[in-house]
Amino acid sequence: MDKLHSPTTSNPNILIPVHPAIENYMRVLVSQTDHPILTEMETVAKKNNFPIVGRLVGTFLETLAKTTNARRVFEFGSGYGYSAYWFAKAVGQEGNVICSDGNPLNKENAEKYLNSANLGSRISFHVGLSQEIFSKTEGLFDICYNDVDKGQYPEVWKLARNRISPGGLYIADNVLWHGRVVMENFVDIANGWTEAIMEHNKLIFNDPEFDAFINPTRDGVIVARRKTE
Repeated sequence: MDKLHSPTTSNPNILIPVHPAIENYMRVLVSQTDHPILTEMETVAKKNNFPIVGRLVGTFLETLAKTTNARRVFEFGSGYGYSAYWFAKAVGQEGNVICSDGNPLNKENAEKYLNSANLGSRISFHVGLSQEIFSKTEGLFDICYNDVDKGQYPEVWKLARNRISPGGLYIADNVLWHGRVVMENFVDIANGWTEAIMEHNKLIFNDPEFDAFINPTRDGVIVARRKTE
């Protein structure tokens, strides 16, 4: 393997799809528009080892939402509102980002952060199992965003695909799963998660109603657009 695609020396069970120097360069470019709240949320994530999509993927999410003129977004797994921050910026004052997470403390923190960024009125945060919250929420969505436990990815895709507006997007994080999807031998965080992600990805790329692509930045983000024909 060449340097760009070899395992990291510190962890042989991880592959880095995009060279760290390239990601650092990109991060410098997008960090020119820091918001104090965004920086605080990133500091908290680093301190507590809390998984967030990070600045590059966040900017990507905002760009996708603006490109599709998204006004209604559903998040399967919202943490303390980091990804919702980017979607809320994109949907505008009349838009709505429906957040879901099983931890009440995440709801409290998300509302605190997003209110401080003057984005709180654009979100509604629900505590509980994301799939159940989604099933109780009526209507179509311009974007369904998936970042729940990875073993649940195929289930979320099957739930979400029929509720996406024509021209709308399904987006999921961690679809390369630190390179485990291409390893013959890997150590998983939880039993079956890698297989679930691989099944999820295959389902999407084999779906004739969607066009799909994987952005390999960070841990891989899949974007599937519902066809309008």
